[in-house]
Amino acid sequence: MKNLAFPINFKFRVSTLANDFTATDADGRVVAYVRQKMFKLKEAITIYSDTTKSEILYTIQANKWLDWSAAYAMTDVNGNQLGKIARKGWRSLWKAEYAIIDQNNNHQYTCKEASAFSRIADSVVGEIPVLGFFTGYLFNPTYNVIDNNGDIVARLKKEQSMLGRKFQVIKLTDLDPDDKERIMLGLMMLVLLERRRS
Repeated sequence: MKNLAFPINFKFRVSTLANDFTATDADGRVVAYVRQKMFKLKEAITIYSDTTKSEILYTIQANKWLDWSAAYAMTDVNGNQLGKIARKGWRSLWKAEYAIIDQNNNHQYTCKEASAFSRIADSVVGEIPVLGFFTGYLFNPTYNVIDNNGDIVARLKKEQSMLGRKFQVIKLTDLDPDDKERIMLGLMMLVLLERRRS
């Protein structure tokens, strides 16, 4: 996932019991199929090259048992550590905030929800019968990826869609290929966690 044509689109599947989505690039090419394993005591994500699940590219594994403040280690198919994404505990109760950490355990980027109102409104309205089906057209949370200088380098936005199943990642600046890979993996984990919370 180093030579990606942005924007990258995530589209969740609603026909399966698993929490899964397909990622496509600007040319409509499938770049990943992301699947969260069901009924695991520790959260485990497998990222395949496509929906056939014939080739594993990456795995993301929680370091704790079902914990809302766990860190998630990202590894490639050879078991090489690429980094981690960690939810920032109490801060994330009101407005989601995550740290992306590199393979040397250095804090590299922060992913922050732009507006707490969007997610809360999405959650509340989503619980109302019938109206809940249309929240994907009303409230669309945005998450900014911010470097250590305070600059926004990428953005993940929930797109208008039935059942809120579409998201888009845009790149706002040039990124090192390794950083781009780490950010994409981090956002894939973030979207699974935040979609479940909303």
